[in-house]
Amino acid sequence: MNWWLDACKTPSAEAKQLAEERQLQLTKPTGSLSELENTAVLLASLQDNPRPNVDRPWITIFAGDHGVMEENISAYPQAVTRQMLQNFTTGGACISVIAKEYHAKLQVIDCGSVGEAYEYAGVERHCIISGTANFAKQVAMTEAQCIAAMDLGRKSVEDAVAYGASIYVAGEMGIGNTCSASAVACFLLNEPAEQLTGVGTGIREEQLIHKKNVINQALALHQDYVTQDAFKALCAVGGLEIAAITGAYIRCAQLGLPIVVDGFITTVSALVAVRLNSAVREWMLFGHQSAEYGHRRLLEELQANPLLKLNLRLGEGSGAGASLGLIKLACSLHNHMATFAEAAVIGEKV
Repeated sequence: MNWWLDACKTPSAEAKQLAEERQLQLTKPTGSLSELENTAVLLASLQDNPRPNVDRPWITIFAGDHGVMEENISAYPQAVTRQMLQNFTTGGACISVIAKEYHAKLQVIDCGSVGEAYEYAGVERHCIISGTANFAKQVAMTEAQCIAAMDLGRKSVEDAVAYGASIYVAGEMGIGNTCSASAVACFLLNEPAEQLTGVGTGIREEQLIHKKNVINQALALHQDYVTQDAFKALCAVGGLEIAAITGAYIRCAQLGLPIVVDGFITTVSALVAVRLNSAVREWMLFGHQSAEYGHRRLLEELQANPLLKLNLRLGEGSGAGASLGLIKLACSLHNHMATFAEAAVIGEKV
């Protein structure tokens, strides 16, 4: 039952060493490309390939609605979740443009949105439940529902591996999900809402105060159930899409597929995944540091060094998607720069 506890693959020490040796021979001062070098070497170890690549990126958007929307914690109506699902598949969303730019496979999964049955071409509709329950009053998900959401993430990664994906990006969509993610983060870090809650989609100051109060009340309500258990924190105040991404990250590490983590919400999923299975951390690259309050704290907890800092706060995998260009460049430099011997340049290697 607890598949997420299964062992993860071990990154290749041999491929890492070969990649490091190649970096020492390229026509540049040692370390002069800094994080571009580090990214290429890390990816080499994760792909077990001293010449890494991101030729077949895979992006999955997980969507779900949130019962805590009853508490008036968002600037946008819940109907936007469904509307954006169609926008993803018709090419109008930011992540859709990014996927096209980098020739990525784009998968869209509805884990549980509110509304009647529908058929949108390109949307995989699973609808475990029609949105989570209001966690200000009861647990957001039963443990069975949370596991079902994690299983959607697991299946997505298995599809990506079968496709031959070189790297995996998870994005999210769900009006109200920054409130949910903040609440999960508060449980994981044992900190109050004031430390980890931001404006999300752009709420007013008085709404932000209310949002923090809702989260703090929920923390008190569920404390005896959650204690220090990351899985129970996910059940108590999480979202279907947050749980699905958690499952996806764990499965990536188990099957040996490198991950690019996106912003605040997906970093919460990343922290849950690492708390459930610590070896998952080795498989993560971090695309960016978002403008969302609390994201920096999560990155510090994960000892992560994000590739970009552009003050993005869109979600939907956009920051991780944007970083694909930088990761691709890191691989190209690593693979195609000349060595000192090839260029007949006198190096200072000793």
